Amino acid sequence: MKTGLIVVFLFFFLAANSQDFLLKSESEIFSFDTQNGKHVLLAKDKANAYIVYRYGTKDSVEFEFPEKNKDSWNKFKYSFYLRGGGVQNEGMDLNYVYFINKGYKYSICDTYNSVGNKSELGIEVTNLKTSKTVDIKGVGKTRKGTLIDFRDNKLLEIVEFDQ
Repeated sequence: MKTGLIVVFLFFFLAANSQDFLLKSESEIFSFDTQNGKHVLLAKDKANAYIVYRYGTKDSVEFEFPEKNKDSWNKFKYSFYLRGGGVQNEGMDLNYVYFINKGYKYSICDTYNSVGNKSELGIEVTNLKTSKTVDIKGVGKTRKGTLIDFRDNKLLEIVEFDQ
């Protein structure tokens, strides 16, 4: 009997302490897994009440930014660079959503270069005091969604491309 109670307690403890990456009231904007086994999610409330970034394992959110409120939209910026013309013109499509938190700039990156037909995604975390950057590579086949919609949907401020 004691073992049964421990199992039940452990189940409820883990369930109470686990956090879903995507809540029922949210829709996924962009997500992917990283090469180091983490999961990245950029989501929004279905009524556009907020935007949120989450990072962690499949079972546990390790970092969430910002608080889920209407002001959250002002904490994220979008920048992009598009050059058409295919391989002959070294065409590319570079997309970044970024935010700043506690002295660090977090850039969610989704890029395509026609030369080599090469796509890359990931997160760049830059210490704003030292300019040291950690590049966390994403796994392309796990990509869901797109950042490109921010060009037209007016949900994020579009800023000059500076990468």
